[in-house]
Amino acid sequence: MTMVHTLTPTADLKTDVDDVARLLTADGERIHDSDLDGWVADLDAAQLRALYRDMVLLRRIDSEGMALQRQGQLGLWAPSNGQEATQIGTARVLRTDDFAFPSYRETGVVYARGAKPEGFLRAWRGEAHSSYDPHELGTAVQQIIIGAQALHAVGYAMGIQRDGADQVVATWFGDGATSQGDVNEAMVFAASYQAPVVFVCTNNQYAISEPVGVQAKAPIAGRAPGFGIPSMRVDGNDILAVTAAMRWATEHARTGKGPAFIEAVTYRMGPHTTSDDPTRYRDKDELERWRERDPLTRVEAYLRSIGEFDDAFAAQVQQDADELGAAVRPTCLAMTSAPALSILDNVYAEPHTGLDEEKTWFAAYLDGFAEEAQR
Repeated sequence: MTMVHTLTPTADLKTDVDDVARLLTADGERIHDSDLDGWVADLDAAQLRALYRDMVLLRRIDSEGMALQRQGQLGLWAPSNGQEATQIGTARVLRTDDFAFPSYRETGVVYARGAKPEGFLRAWRGEAHSSYDPHELGTAVQQIIIGAQALHAVGYAMGIQRDGADQVVATWFGDGATSQGDVNEAMVFAASYQAPVVFVCTNNQYAISEPVGVQAKAPIAGRAPGFGIPSMRVDGNDILAVTAAMRWATEHARTGKGPAFIEAVTYRMGPHTTSDDPTRYRDKDELERWRERDPLTRVEAYLRSIGEFDDAFAAQVQQDADELGAAVRPTCLAMTSAPALSILDNVYAEPHTGLDEEKTWFAAYLDGFAEEAQR
């Protein structure tokens, strides 16, 4: 499959967000797309309800994270509100032995890979470099350096090739990261070596505060074929379309055909992070237009239209979300700060004299604060 729904250069890409592959309208009407239908032909109502539940739980995790940061319990939080379909739809397609390389915003990927409440929070609270064991979840540490995870993913995928295995690697990054050298260099390596990696570009319309049209005059998915990588541009708020695209991409990579690229067109409903004020660079009308494209309400509407969503199911999902929310908060509040000197404990695989010197210097530095407090 080659790239679908190609656009020509335009002055404002934000006006062209409807030119994407889609299987569910914003009102929950099922439409058909020959490029996508076959990839979700086996997806039944029970599976779609499970995906809906995942998205509701992710939104609850996100709301708890936002509240905890505002209350001073987390140092920072990167909201995922509005991007649930992109994160859940891609992550749930992966096998347990595949490996994920998320960016800092992919809380949904971490959740779908099996993280418990502590796994969403510890690093954001500043207690550890990672909130979870990457080997246990098959998920690398969430990357804060823009685009760096793309290079890590390709390197891991090239290792899979040399092992003769059939796992695939997936990596996520935003539209802003596509302007970084790391992402472009990763695609060069992936295409040159036909590495089994899937690039997922979450186009949420803003690179921090710059709209996507400032850095891209044509769809981002159109860049990948220039590297020799087939790509697809889908509605990132449509869980069916995202699932179909990810199934295509992982099958392509798993069967030795090389890398694949997905541009999921979605929207960041909240701030870039809790240190950001989005009211400074976008207007309320734009926000309301995207609110009408909510990924959760469209799935609910579709399931209701086919008689697969009732009040009992809605109540059960809400109860599950409440239970998860109730677990997130005390987990965070129960965390204790590690000694400052422990920051050097896992920097190297083995101890050495240079590290001993660093610890001695850092300990003396910390002692200086204690002396100052006693004066």
